Amino acid sequence: MTSSAGMFKLNEQVVYVSAVVGGILMCKFVYVVSALISSHFKCYVELNQEVKVEWNNRGFSTVHALFAAGAAFYLVWLSDLFQSRSDHELMINSNSILSNSVLSVSIGYFLTDLGMILWHFPALGGKEYLLHHTVSMYAIFLSLIKGQGQIYILMVLFSEITTPFVNLRWYLDTAGLKKSTIYVANGIFLFLGWLVARVLLFIYFFGHMYFHFDQVKMLFPLGFYSMITVPSVLALMNLFWFWKILKGMMKTLSKARHRN
Repeated sequence: MTSSAGMFKLNEQVVYVSAVVGGILMCKFVYVVSALISSHFKCYVELNQEVKVEWNNRGFSTVHALFAAGAAFYLVWLSDLFQSRSDHELMINSNSILSNSVLSVSIGYFLTDLGMILWHFPALGGKEYLLHHTVSMYAIFLSLIKGQGQIYILMVLFSEITTPFVNLRWYLDTAGLKKSTIYVANGIFLFLGWLVARVLLFIYFFGHMYFHFDQVKMLFPLGFYSMITVPSVLALMNLFWFWKILKGMMKTLSKARHRN
């Protein structure tokens, strides 16, 4: 006879596997819907098949980014999930069915996007995208199966809030609207969003780890070293991209001033 605790764990595993599958199906659904809606616009119809694939791919990456960032913001800063209540309920060990489900959906997204990147390589992204997706999925999976360090995984996941601006920039460029006011405005919002969510947030992230290091060091060994190295790799990548975004924004603003 299976114990009730064992059944509960088994039921949870079914939920999380279902959430991974749900993340994959979400990507497929948005991809198809994006193609159907976009087919009514001339700028999309005139694109070659390779660019259409990227157009639709960016559709589901945008939806995932909004979902992940919204869920992460709620779990980390609005809910009381990561409030330490006793020695037996430490922040570093806190997790819930909701947080595990959110991480599972994100694994489904990263699996789908990574598969498409590999299948169409390098059209949908180069080696830096492979590195970003691989380390992100590794960290999420490790935190999910161990149930530890989820507050930090969710903090990093919140940085996906910049993805819609990145994708809108690509859409406008592809649609021939690179000289439009909305392209310039989006570039400014992208810069500000990246500064907040991928630079300042990571400073906050490492500061939070420093002030809670007594709990961080209680992570299982692989989790501890991964928590130190993976965010550091992502932070360096974010700084590299931030520099490119800054240069791109300055170039766009300079051209806009000359046109005026």
